[in-house]
Amino acid sequence: MTDILYDFGMVGLGVMGRNLLLNMADHGFAVAGLDLDPLKATALEAEADKGKTVKGTTSAQEFISALSKPRALMLLVPAGKAVDAAIASLLPYLEPGDIVIDGGNSYFPDTDRRVVALAEQGIHFFGMGISGGEKGARFGPSMMPGGDKQAYERLRPVFEAVAAKVNGEPCVTYLGNGSAGNYVKMVHNGIEYGIMQLIAETYDLLKRGLGRSDDELQRIFTEWNRSEVQSFLIEITGEILQKTDEVTGQRLVNVISDRARQKGTGKWTSQNAMDLQVPLPTIDMAVTMRDISAYKDERVEAAKKLRGSVNADDQTEDWYSIENRIRNAFYFAMLTTYAQGLVQLRIASLAYNYGLQLQEVAKIWRGGCIIRAACLEDIRQAFEKEPNLPNLLLDPTIGNELLQRQEDIRAIVKLAVDKGIPVPGLMASLAYFDAYRSETLPTNLIQAQRDYFGAHTYERIDQPGIFHTQWS
Repeated sequence: MTDILYDFGMVGLGVMGRNLLLNMADHGFAVAGLDLDPLKATALEAEADKGKTVKGTTSAQEFISALSKPRALMLLVPAGKAVDAAIASLLPYLEPGDIVIDGGNSYFPDTDRRVVALAEQGIHFFGMGISGGEKGARFGPSMMPGGDKQAYERLRPVFEAVAAKVNGEPCVTYLGNGSAGNYVKMVHNGIEYGIMQLIAETYDLLKRGLGRSDDELQRIFTEWNRSEVQSFLIEITGEILQKTDEVTGQRLVNVISDRARQKGTGKWTSQNAMDLQVPLPTIDMAVTMRDISAYKDERVEAAKKLRGSVNADDQTEDWYSIENRIRNAFYFAMLTTYAQGLVQLRIASLAYNYGLQLQEVAKIWRGGCIIRAACLEDIRQAFEKEPNLPNLLLDPTIGNELLQRQEDIRAIVKLAVDKGIPVPGLMASLAYFDAYRSETLPTNLIQAQRDYFGAHTYERIDQPGIFHTQWS
């Protein structure tokens, strides 16, 4: 390399790493990239605009020595062992005060472990979730960093410059201590799972349940993106439904396998929520439905033997009315999905001492990220007015949106049941709403059952204390 000192370094020059580094270069930062593949290192320089200070290398020592101190560098490599291997390869050349950022989807306990291990050597470790895909990385992602607050000041000018902007505000902020950044990204991905499942259910109900054509489906989702449900995921759904397959001439979505894959972040969200005793029924169901999709051969056999009552010809309402009701049902469920994820963040912040500010989380999710949506501004305002709001459903604005649409989601769930179309995400969202608004739940009977067979005791409503009864 030359005598130039580079502002920021990137380890891992795949699509995400390369695009994010080029984004930084476009904003005037001198950047260096490290990759074991020499083709990726040279491709970085070739893709940079003329006049930008960009350098690629395959040498860890050369890479580290070229960075200005205190050094700031990011890892964008696969989560797990690859992160530890990358850290180990860099450690001999790092010095106290340097900052290492993990920009991948690492499991938050791994981040906590790395924070402690590197702190012993005087090195700051950040876990930072990045959302927006390859296009977002290139032109403006949402970024969720967590770690040492003072060290973040070294990173802030770079991150605020390259992040997506909403009303001139960057979609990045310091979130909290330790693994706060990776944890927020994990829950972001759980919400993403939930909303994707809800969109898939509405698509299935419209297509298989009500017989809408491919052209009609594309029109519906495109129009929806100009309504209150406007979001990135609704937007791309309209674009996906328009794409034609070059091989068959059919709509491409119709020739894609229905075996859904997953990388685990949705599962991590559900698993940790169970540890924290936070109910996430919509997200849990989204994970479950991806699992069910993998049993394709069994589903094909079951379709022959377990006949349902799907009737695409039964039209009980005019098209415009039923489409509106389905959109309202989706919006109801989408809002409750955000609510579930944000409750998890609130409880986790207390449990893990993150110090999260939920209005700030909602603020940086408004742009750049996969779950960006128009409703996030209302969500941000809800937590700005009441930072200690225990559940988004209790906000007057959000609560009113749900009340206005509850009859629609009830009607749509009934319609889906009658037609044999599975809508577990919509059902779970409605059940969450109904359970949360129930002053009394039948869990008193469960407590009695537990005491009957296991002497687990119970509490009474008329006097304090713990009780046990000899039931027989």
